[in-house]
Amino acid sequence: MQNDDVIWDVIRHHHCSYMAKIQTGNFCRNPYNVTGICNRSSCPLANSRYATIRDHDGIFYLYMKTIERAHMPNKLWERVKLPKNYMKALEIIDKHLEYWPKLLVHKIKQRLTKMTQYRIRMVKLSKKVREKIMTVPRKEVKRESRREEKALRAAQIENVIEKELLERLNKGVYPDICNYAEEIFNKLLDKNKEEEQEDEEEEAEVEYVEGDYELEEEEELEDDIEDMGDFLKGNNFEDFEGDEDDLEGQPTKKKVKKAFVQDDGTEKVRIKGKKVIVEVERDEDMGNRQHNVM
Repeated sequence: MQNDDVIWDVIRHHHCSYMAKIQTGNFCRNPYNVTGICNRSSCPLANSRYATIRDHDGIFYLYMKTIERAHMPNKLWERVKLPKNYMKALEIIDKHLEYWPKLLVHKIKQRLTKMTQYRIRMVKLSKKVREKIMTVPRKEVKRESRREEKALRAAQIENVIEKELLERLNKGVYPDICNYAEEIFNKLLDKNKEEEQEDEEEEAEVEYVEGDYELEEEEELEDDIEDMGDFLKGNNFEDFEGDEDDLEGQPTKKKVKKAFVQDDGTEKVRIKGKKVIVEVERDEDMGNRQHNVM
């Protein structure tokens, strides 16, 4: 059977894991303590009939413990939700703690008042804009910079590989059908369209333009044609034929190539019509040698 005096004697004079001893006094770290002070009336372990208020995510709950549930640890505390309205919360406390010790009820109401005040202050501070001082994580910054450098290198390698594969594909190294991703295929189509457009723009347009001939040349041609017509009308073709027969009967004369002797004993022959000079050297021992000089 539970005895509160024995429990308090052990906690106070031997050891308690919730006790915090400082110069100003002894305090209790137990979350169910009403006042936070380590004494006989405020200790939740040494009192079989005890009550307190706790906060869960901005909602206040009234916790109550009785001696009838001491043998059931999972159902030791009874919890009642308190409304946000301060006056209604006090009414619920008076209703549930009607026959409890007046000192304990007073401490519970003081705790409710204090918790309500700090909740109001929290709401006001949340609405104010305040500067937040943050430290710079140097290790994380260095790590991210190294990762970025590695990613850039990997991207460059991928681009080089992609270019090389495209060059091989254009050269016909891979004759079989290849399955490409849709994004890469669309990129290739866009590039080919752009190249075709550039080629069309670079191709020179072919146009046909009338030639600019001088009027004087045309007039001279017309005059020559008229003179030739007059000449043919005034002469007979038979005279031309007789002259041709006479010319055929006469022996043909060959043109004599003129040569001249230079001071060193060589002869040079000049041929008109061709820009060629033939040099002939006369030597008793070596014989005759010809040198063609262009």
